[in-house]
Amino acid sequence: MGRSCVQEVTNFIVWDSHESGSYLSLPKLQKLLYFAQARHLALHGRPLFLGRFEAWSHGPALRSVYNRFEKYGWRNIDEPVHRPDLPPEMERFLKELLDELGALDARALEAMTRRDDAWIAAREGAPECVDCRWEGLISEPLMREVQLRQLDRDAVGV
Repeated sequence: MGRSCVQEVTNFIVWDSHESGSYLSLPKLQKLLYFAQARHLALHGRPLFLGRFEAWSHGPALRSVYNRFEKYGWRNIDEPVHRPDLPPEMERFLKELLDELGALDARALEAMTRRDDAWIAAREGAPECVDCRWEGLISEPLMREVQLRQLDRDAVGV
């Protein structure tokens, strides 16, 4: 499976949420992108898309996605998008992830990222404030390691 552009993956998630009638806020989108990237790193050993996550106070964030959808905040992203032309294996990968995590709301996904060791490590030295943007980058090798541990726990039913 080749790498894709972050905006193509973003468009697929937004398109899929519109198709399924699911509520998708910017915070939820950011977390879904994070888990997609982490899972892809764990399963395939390489990123799904180019772009580095920053460890913001409410969880991992891609600045380019934030800039694009900032006006929506916690409201539903209703921007019309066309279904991107992704390779079938990438689409399957994303659909599986969305089937697993797409029904969770942004707060539940945020709670999951706040337990993520890669996000925690990148937050070291961050100021303690509610909406601070911290430009500490989250390590992709650590994202991969954390996700591999999670997949191993899920496989044994712990």
